[in-house]
Amino acid sequence: MLFRMYNRWCERKGFTVDLLDYQPGEEAGLKSATIKVKGEFSFGLLKTESGVHRLVRISPFDANSRRHTSFASVHVYPVVEDNVEIEIRDEDLRIDTYRASGAGGQHVNKTSSAIRLTHAPSGIVVTCQSERSQHKNKEAAMTVLKSRLYQLELEKQAKKMEKFSKNKKKIEWGSQIRSYVFHPYSMVKDHRTLVEVGNTQAVMDGDIDQFIDAYLSDPDLKD
Repeated sequence: MLFRMYNRWCERKGFTVDLLDYQPGEEAGLKSATIKVKGEFSFGLLKTESGVHRLVRISPFDANSRRHTSFASVHVYPVVEDNVEIEIRDEDLRIDTYRASGAGGQHVNKTSSAIRLTHAPSGIVVTCQSERSQHKNKEAAMTVLKSRLYQLELEKQAKKMEKFSKNKKKIEWGSQIRSYVFHPYSMVKDHRTLVEVGNTQAVMDGDIDQFIDAYLSDPDLKD
């Protein structure tokens, strides 16, 4: 039901939704799904939905029509692009030249062809002296520097992803951020902002802006 709710909310917003993965339940329903949402401010809005959601209803899969409580965990992450662009500004780079060490005799390097690059913002230092040409040594050093900066950026992005993962909660009583009640009464309540809506079906049809807006306007809840 949450899957349908978010799909309909995205339709209201004009966002595009790509279904990346869908795992049906062992007996019925949905076990897990992964969707990619594209649209202006989509992550900033949807990140408010991260957490455990509680649903209370008469189960359509119960022949005795008993009331059931189920939980679903929602995780929202920003998309990390694979094509990380590494920009090295001239003002951030210190270039030192020195004589390369090597064998003596006629092969001794009599010019300052070795290169040392120091990238001030990251503190990364790269040296290269394998080539006789200073230009080639600089090119090789720049390649190594870009590779190390690329790895550094990947590590930063990994830490950023950890930030969004650390708020994961166990799917259990008392951990829910919102409850959707169909029986014995109709109500949706956000336990963080205390916003309540009596029309549960409207919420299931994607009318969740009041919950998102309340969360984003609360200075104690915003990241």
